[in-house]
Formats: sequence, C-alpha cells, structure tokens
Amino acid sequence: MSGYELNIDGLVSPCHNYAGLAAGNLASAQHSGQIASPRAAALQGLEKMWQLHQLGIPQAVMPPPLRPHLPLLRSLGFDGHDTAVLRSAGQHAPELLAAAYSASSMWAANSATVSASADSQNRLVHFTPANLIGNLHRRIEAQENGHALRLIFNADKHFQHHPALPASRAFGDEGAANHTRLCPDHDQPGLTILTYGYTKAGTTKAPKHFPARHSLEATEAIIRSHQLNPDDCFCVQQHPDSIDLGVFHNDVIAVGHRNLLLIHEQAWCDQPHQLQRLQQRWQNRYPDIPLYIEEISTQALSVESAVSSYLFNSQLLTLTDGTMLLLAPEEVQRQPASRDVVDNLLAADNPLQQVLYMDLRQSMNNGGGPACLRLRVPLSTTELAAMHSGVKMSATLYQQLRHWIEQHYRDQLAPADLQDPLLMQEIQHALEALAPILKLPTLYTTR
Repeated sequence: MSGYELNIDGLVSPCHNYAGLAAGNLASAQHSGQIASPRAAALQGLEKMWQLHQLGIPQAVMPPPLRPHLPLLRSLGFDGHDTAVLRSAGQHAPELLAAAYSASSMWAANSATVSASADSQNRLVHFTPANLIGNLHRRIEAQENGHALRLIFNADKHFQHHPALPASRAFGDEGAANHTRLCPDHDQPGLTILTYGYTKAGTTKAPKHFPARHSLEATEAIIRSHQLNPDDCFCVQQHPDSIDLGVFHNDVIAVGHRNLLLIHEQAWCDQPHQLQRLQQRWQNRYPDIPLYIEEISTQALSVESAVSSYLFNSQLLTLTDGTMLLLAPEEVQRQPASRDVVDNLLAADNPLQQVLYMDLRQSMNNGGGPACLRLRVPLSTTELAAMHSGVKMSATLYQQLRHWIEQHYRDQLAPADLQDPLLMQEIQHALEALAPILKLPTLYTTR
C-alpha cells in the first residue's frame, strides 16, 4: 500500500466541561450545566486512538490549545491580573468565561479542511484551518489550529498551509466536518464533496430554528486555494429541515470513505440528482471500480434517531486486509433502529464487513462522536514519513499520554469550577508537561 488515511484525533483538554455553547447541537444543550469528567473523556478518546493503532491504521494526536483563552476575555473588557479576569468574567458574564474555557478543540474534524496531494494541481497536501465563525467559543481556535498543524506537518516540500478564510459570515467555514473524499485508494485522485448550509446572497432555503454554519462561498474558496479540479468537486447543500433537527454538520448524517458512502436520505437538498451526478462522475473516472452508495431511508431511521445515536458520525476504516470496518459509538448499539441499520449494512453488497462499538460517552454528551474527534489526512508513504513523528501513536506514546492524563486531569468538572484559579494553573502545568511528550517545544509559546 502506498497511500494512507491518517486519523489525527483531538486530545481532550483538561477543561472538558458541559457548557451547552453550540446552538443546534442537541446533545450539547441537553447536558448543559451537568458535571463532566475530563479524565474519563481524555481516556476514552485515547483508547479510540490506541484501538486504531492496534488495527494497523495510522493514528496521531492533535494537542489541545491553552485554556482559558485569556486574550478573548481581555479583548472584551475584563482586565487586571489573570485571577481577577476569571473572577470578573465569572460574576458578570459566565457565558463568556465558558467560551474562554471551551474544550471544543477536541473535535478535530472542525480544525481544518485537508486536500490530498493526488487531488491538487501542485501535488502538495493542502491545509486550511476552519474559521468557525458561527460560534464565539470555536472561532478562537482557528489561529491555534493553524499553528499546531504547521508544527505537525512541517515539510514545505510536501505540505502547503493556508490562512483561515476571512472571519466573515460570507465565508463561514466549519472544516472537514462538511468535507468527504471518495477515492479508489488514498494516494489516487478522488472526488471531493463539500457541503454547505447557506449562500452569501441568501438564495438558499434557510433552516427555521437553528443557524446554518457553512457557506457555499467558503467551499468555492477551498476549491480554488487547494488547486482542485472543479469537475471532481461537488458542492451540495445541507437539507435545512435536517439542520433544524440537530444536523449541524454533514458528518452527523453522512460518512464516506474510499468507494463507500453512507448517507441518510434527508442529508442534502435535491439529493437524488446529486447522488446521480456523483455516481456518473465516478463511473467516468473509474469504470472498473464500483462506487457503493448506501442511502438510509427515513422509514428505516428517522433523522432524530440518526442524531441521537450518531450512526453517521461513525468512522469508516480500511483494515490491513483491505476490508472495511465501522467504528461506531455504543449509542448506536443501544438503539434498536440504528443497530438494525448497521446489521443490514453488514449483510448488504458493499465493502463493509465489521463493526466495532466504543464507549465515547463523555464526548457524545457534549455533541461529538467518533468522526468529530478526528481529522482525516490522506497521505502517501513519503508524506506520512515527512510529518512530525512525535505525535504519531505508538505503544510508548500511549503509555506516556495515559500516565499524563491520570496525573493532571480532574475526575469531575462543573461549570462553577471554571472560576477556580487553581484550574487555570493545573491546565498550564499539564500542557507544559505535554509539549515535551509530543516533542513540540514551541507549541504553547505563541500567545
């Protein structure tokens, strides 16, 4: 094999908490104000990474940013020494303190959009950090994510890094959570699916209850800057009714990998036509390789059940023997309708042959499943070797991170704890200890 899909997972931050900050994310709202367990969350995420490594799938770690984000609070008029800033924000604007303490960077699928070198005219792997302008607590991640990705993918010979798109609603960009790549293999040219929720001109039907987050203009800008072939790119609109039911990103209702696309029938507008276009382009490109599209009906699985189980937020993975595995949250197994869908998929004529259920409850309660936690990076053998090795999963790194989490993370964290100045100190000490583990000495020196 000369091509790989690296999964780089967000390492859950020591400030993992349930603040309910994201409009349209039903799980986040449902668990707002509850007590979270940062240690359990980080260990659950680490176990998923370790499981993929043991299956022979390239796996790496995306480090958490420094929190609280004091520059945000200071820019909003809270001044004085750090402890005074926390105390004042907690007393007068607790929602802003929660935004500054957000651990949402754990969902690395929103960190950037990545294009394979095989798809780009200049044959480089392209990275554009998402601007995430739809939510205050997330838009502060754009610069941090760009910095981390530059350190991890630091060979100019292979990787090209772009700045985030302008921080304007006209270019709202939620990253790879709205990006799917289909291809025969990861080092071969593929088809790029970019899902948007609205247009700058307001010409699309809008959801009624929750905001659409990703613009058509952002997808068009990515196509240009990543030097992609427009004929191999499909800009499709999220179904606004599904957004109102909690489908805030496309990866809540569709997942694709190589030549398999799993998609709910209410994922896109004009979906029959879009799928026909996709199938036709694939057949023109790869006449000898089938494209399997498994469209799940509302009768088989309602949108509400898809959202609550996060079936489509599972990971599709190619194992070393060439077969595909679905890594799904345990919630899928516990819900009869979603479990029946998986059983039917396994019995159908497609490459999927196995399912693995994992406990990711801490992340799920905050609105992020397996696919949210990872950024997919298609790489050749040479490109994989050229990236920073300190973040690649190994038995040694797994043990180091497990010990680090157990040493530095609180067992419980409530919203009121965000005013505790000791929490800020604990996080700073933890990240000071993390940087040498990942061999990234300049990771936290830019603020």
